[in-house]
Amino acid sequence: MPDNNYREIWQEAMNQIHEEYTASQQESEFNLWFNMQYEYDSNNTITVSTPSEFLWQTMLKKGNVDKVIKKIKSLTEQKNIQIEHIAKNTTIATQYSDDLSQEQHKQQKENTQNQKQYKKHHQLRDDFNFDTFVSGDNNSFAYNAAIAVAKEPGKKFNPILLYGGVGLGKTHLMQAIGNYIYEKRGERYKICYTSAEAFTNEFMASLSTKTTDKFKSKYRNLNVLLIDDIHFLQNKPSTQDELFYTFNELRDKNSQMVFTCDRPVTELKSFADRIQSRISNGLCLDLQPPNYETRRAILSKKLELLKQTLPDDVLDYIAKNIETNVRDLESALTKMIGYAELIQKPLTIEIAQEQLRDIFSNPSAGNISIETIQKIIAEEYNISVSEIKGKKRETKYTTPRQIAMYIAREITEYSFTEIGSEFGNRDHSTVIHSCDKIAQQAKIDSILNARVQLLIKEIKDYKK
Repeated sequence: MPDNNYREIWQEAMNQIHEEYTASQQESEFNLWFNMQYEYDSNNTITVSTPSEFLWQTMLKKGNVDKVIKKIKSLTEQKNIQIEHIAKNTTIATQYSDDLSQEQHKQQKENTQNQKQYKKHHQLRDDFNFDTFVSGDNNSFAYNAAIAVAKEPGKKFNPILLYGGVGLGKTHLMQAIGNYIYEKRGERYKICYTSAEAFTNEFMASLSTKTTDKFKSKYRNLNVLLIDDIHFLQNKPSTQDELFYTFNELRDKNSQMVFTCDRPVTELKSFADRIQSRISNGLCLDLQPPNYETRRAILSKKLELLKQTLPDDVLDYIAKNIETNVRDLESALTKMIGYAELIQKPLTIEIAQEQLRDIFSNPSAGNISIETIQKIIAEEYNISVSEIKGKKRETKYTTPRQIAMYIAREITEYSFTEIGSEFGNRDHSTVIHSCDKIAQQAKIDSILNARVQLLIKEIKDYKK
């Protein structure tokens, strides 16, 4: 029989997480995305119930299940805690499909069954393909160029650079190229997808272990090289040198190269001119935020892939109010689907307006730059940007510097290493320490917490 040894521990863990979310004014997020009910436990495995499989999968993807496990481990010092789940109810989305004819349902089922199955490459997401990418005025040139490259790798537009803000589809298009080539040409074509950070770490590890020959052999004998976020390579001259030589080898072999960046390569700081020149001589493609028609199409496509439906007026409301990027659109859509399954009744526009109010009143930070954060915080604390990035250790400088790092981590997609690079080439561990310090202080210092929240709002509003 199942035990109940963890029932009280479970409740305490959930209470603590609830308090943390409430303190950061995210109680509605807690109510939706920690929607797990303790059922029983046995052999260090806690079984919980959720309203639906969709909610469970989303909570897993968001990392919220791991947060609960981590909290329970901290309370019990048990290292092998696991959480399993059972879904109690079926999806509410079927209620929105009542007006569809049986013939339409049959056709939808057939379309789903007949969808092309892609061969899977172990480094690529199989859902990042051309079929799932919605092309609009903001990205049609990039989309068509990517298809041309995928059909004839190494022959057209080599290299190509996809650049733009967070969540605009750069990685999706890059991996779509890789997936298409792999699906058509199979394992005989050597394809490698990596991030610039992973490339750097792998190169540095090869230096320390004296295995650079193995590293060079891996990257210089590829048919297709896909490197994400090359802005990470700023201020890393040795890695830039290695990329330069790799670039030359692959170009001589007519191997296809695709890069992504958050800005035009010519705007990168401390980036070797010879690499900038070679990438610029290829095809550089700017991805812009989608217009209303494209946003509406993206939402419809996402619903189709999720096999869900929502009322048209709710979709229109989301599409009209989120103008930033695809990631924010999908976030709002996911919240609406999750909420519909939570309340188990059809959504209305009034419910959508209430549930998405916080998202719409706080503009997305998707494309906020660290330079903007530094500028606003420097002005707030009456110091210069160079002093925020500098080495002075007086409290007058360290406090705003740490707050700036914390906010950059909270509201942008930059890694700890990238943030450290923008703050005077500081080590990632320094950034982690700064973020942890401000996070802990904000929990006990209401004045500091209020000031940080006001700064975040000002930074987000600065985008307008």
